[in-house]
Amino acid sequence: MSDLYDLAVEIWTDPPARTTVETVVRRYFSLLRAGRIPEAVQLVDHTPVRHVLQRLWVGSVGASVEADDADDADDRLAADQWERDLSWLGELTLGDFHWGHTGSSFYVEITYNARTIEVSLGFWVKPTDTGWVVSGPSTLW
Repeated sequence: MSDLYDLAVEIWTDPPARTTVETVVRRYFSLLRAGRIPEAVQLVDHTPVRHVLQRLWVGSVGASVEADDADDADDRLAADQWERDLSWLGELTLGDFHWGHTGSSFYVEITYNARTIEVSLGFWVKPTDTGWVVSGPSTLW
């Protein structure tokens, strides 16, 4: 088990390399997939996690349920189903990273059951008073 020091938002004195940022995002996503949400949100300057998880669920499990049986989808898509059982996170994987032309922002594709979903996660590297941090994610449709 990692201690809290290992899970603090990483701060760099200079803008970090893309590979360094991607490593942070991979670690963040790995913790999300494992259901270790409190630990994951400590790795980045985080936006509201509830929104992020809900959008990922709608774009993955929710879209899959609707595609399988549109007539029965409403019954199977309980409003808080994604919160009660986080096992669906284990079905998500990171896809490709797509960096913007400035090199300070990017989005990463997400797959569910080996298919790229319509929701991507956006991150950016931003300066703060103490140094550079990874911020996000935003949810992109």
